Amino acid sequence: MLKRYRFARQTVRHLTAVNYGTFRGWVRHFLAQLEWVIGRLDRFVVVQPKSVKRLVFVCLGNINRSAFAEAVAGTLGAHACSLGLATTTGAPAFETAVTTAQRLGIDLLEHAATDLSDFSYRPGDLLLTMEIRHVHRLIENGIPAEAIALLGAWSNPRRLHLHDPALQSEDYFMTCFVLIHSATINLVGALRAGGSPCVRP
Repeated sequence: MLKRYRFARQTVRHLTAVNYGTFRGWVRHFLAQLEWVIGRLDRFVVVQPKSVKRLVFVCLGNINRSAFAEAVAGTLGAHACSLGLATTTGAPAFETAVTTAQRLGIDLLEHAATDLSDFSYRPGDLLLTMEIRHVHRLIENGIPAEAIALLGAWSNPRRLHLHDPALQSEDYFMTCFVLIHSATINLVGALRAGGSPCVRP
């Protein structure tokens, strides 16, 4: 019985690490799903394609998640950039981000981070965040709520909280990047179909 318990615990830990990064990542995912179910995230999971002129991907450091999303969007013909809420402008992509992106056919070697303080919002920007708390940070910094959306609303499967892969396993890096990859492809496809000026026809 004890062996079965230990095995089950190890299995749960492994699955959590691979799929959510950490237990905290799973908790934030669960809470995000709950907020979505009760309707608190409704305005952050839809876009108006014809009003979107530029995609701005947002995470904390702009060296993993948002850097990758920007690069994917670029390969799809979208006008895009990215930023970090607390980073050093000019910082390169994290090494594991570079190698994981390469496995998905995306090059991050030339990426340079941009801090929020060095970013200028302009009408037509759609800021796509990885986490709900990023939404709140942007609003606190004067970004209109209607210009913000959760990137994970377009991932397959839907993952409204895309937990930071920094310092996590290579397996979770891949999980996170695959979700971001699918979300970006689906979003750009929806924008193109909706006639958004931010995407080449």
